[in-house]
Amino acid sequence: MTRSLVIAPQWIGDAVMTEPLMRRLHARGERLTVGALPWVAPVYRAMPQVAEVIEFPFQHGGLQFAARRRLGRELQGRFETAYVLPNSLKSALLPFLASIPRRVGYLGESRVGLLTHRLKNPSGKPPMVAFYSALSGEADVSGDRPRLVLPEGEIDRVAALHGLAPQGYYTFAAGAEFGPSKRWPPEHYAELARGLDAPVLLLGSGKEAELCQAIADAAPGRCLQLAGKTSLADAFALIAGARAMVSNDSGLMHVAAAFGVRQVALFGSTSPLHTPPLNERAQVLWLKDDPTYQPPLDCAPCFERECPLGHHRCLRDLSAQQVLRRL
Repeated sequence: MTRSLVIAPQWIGDAVMTEPLMRRLHARGERLTVGALPWVAPVYRAMPQVAEVIEFPFQHGGLQFAARRRLGRELQGRFETAYVLPNSLKSALLPFLASIPRRVGYLGESRVGLLTHRLKNPSGKPPMVAFYSALSGEADVSGDRPRLVLPEGEIDRVAALHGLAPQGYYTFAAGAEFGPSKRWPPEHYAELARGLDAPVLLLGSGKEAELCQAIADAAPGRCLQLAGKTSLADAFALIAGARAMVSNDSGLMHVAAAFGVRQVALFGSTSPLHTPPLNERAQVLWLKDDPTYQPPLDCAPCFERECPLGHHRCLRDLSAQQVLRRL
């Protein structure tokens, strides 16, 4: 059995998109250890194909060469193959310093000497699942959908902690790490919460607590503000047990899709052609695709953190009633 180290991406959504690659590697007999930053590690613990997760001690940003060299020495002799999923120079350093014989990844930024098997970077913005699955070296990497799995009873346990029953609530993921241009206005989320037939759990990181509290304040008695108050693993269980989820294009959107939860995904500055929720029960709302919306959104998708034109029409003009009808 080949012992393989996988260097994980740093964002939750990207990590979810790598699950089909894990499934392919495991199916052909590779024993998978994933090295991930702490905030991404829970994603891989929800993948049965992963035998071990190593939480990296690195901080976001910076080369941190000494720390990578120390960990590289500890890992020497443990692996025959490494798959480097991020495209950065620093992500390819650890397998090189650990002297792993076969190191696979995209060319990325100036790392020709660090990788032994290099794929050319595709042009444009390809679907992310296919982008990662191609690292398996298999010819046909189309049609895969990420799937996450929780231990039996976990959904019931976490829901009970909050006095809830599975399917007795909705979840909203109102934040987006990338920036304001991906966020549906909080007043729209509040209006939607007031129109639903069950309580709403507001999920996200501590950075999104203020945003989520504003939604809760505008929908009195309808929301439970949990952003920054749950572990990521518990947030996964709450999402998996929800009646449905409404979210921006974010990491938690992909988590809901991987659990097969009914969901409405709201796109504006980004494109569902690049990062759609891969879920048969998902519905995508994107005004760029709506022929009745006037004037047309020629500016979308801009992929900018802030609306370059200052109007934010692509998400502001998506109404709560449109989402409610989909739910």
